[in-house]
Amino acid sequence: MKPSWIGVYPAVTTKFFEDETLDIKMFTYNIDEQIKAGVHGIIICGSLGENSTLTYDEKLTLLAAAREVIADRVPLVIGVAENSTRVAVNFVKEAEKTGADGIMLLPPMRYPSDDRETLHFMHTVADATDLPYMVYNNPVAYKTFVSIPMFKDLAQNAHFESMKESTGDVRYMTDIINELGGRFKIMSGVDDLALESLLMGADGWIAGLVDAFPRETVVIYELAKQGRIAEAREIYRWFFPLLHLDVSTKFVQNIKLAEVATGLGTEYVRQPRLPLVGEEREHVLKVINDSLAKRPVLPQI
Repeated sequence: MKPSWIGVYPAVTTKFFEDETLDIKMFTYNIDEQIKAGVHGIIICGSLGENSTLTYDEKLTLLAAAREVIADRVPLVIGVAENSTRVAVNFVKEAEKTGADGIMLLPPMRYPSDDRETLHFMHTVADATDLPYMVYNNPVAYKTFVSIPMFKDLAQNAHFESMKESTGDVRYMTDIINELGGRFKIMSGVDDLALESLLMGADGWIAGLVDAFPRETVVIYELAKQGRIAEAREIYRWFFPLLHLDVSTKFVQNIKLAEVATGLGTEYVRQPRLPLVGEEREHVLKVINDSLAKRPVLPQI
């Protein structure tokens, strides 16, 4: 199923057992619950999916498992975050064969490529398959900024259809639209800027806390698109302390704790990440539990 790049696309976590092996049963259970809640697509092996700790084969195993549980209910997108162009090209070819419907492409990892190198990498990887691509623009985390002139270059390549806008500056949304019109679908990639981004023209929301709170996320999106702003804002304000958990170095651990609280996951992470402990853990649990105590009744959409 071809991605529309419109709506809520959860960036799902990768589930592990305590010994760090893949927990495919819980991984697919969460995906199924996301779809039942009304999400519009699924993204695996992103930053929240601990891509950098997964082996090449594990990523393909997760892709095959996700493909099986999703069937053709929603599009399936896989993140690609590789150090070398050669490995990225080989991987997207394998991903296409294994059933990916689209690719979320990050700039080269580790090496901070300049604009020319970044563009060459992206074009080369995109041209390796017939799949549609979304460019992940997150200079805060990955130090490589895909500028509007660079997007104008990428616009000449039909494989590029969307962007994950994670600069953290909602003002950039208007600049993008003014300069590029509707050439790219824009997906908001920062949880605690999502409603603001949707109101300023984003087509969708690549969400993190959706992994624990799928229905709330979908309802906020639908209310915003229906123009029911006051209702969307009320739920968003309740959600906001939780959404802040996505904007943290330990966002994976934070969100996995939230998944445990709502019965949609486990907190096991893969080293070098470690589970939260002490005051840090207590703070995150307080945010989660305080929010659950005030969990709103959702309106009909």
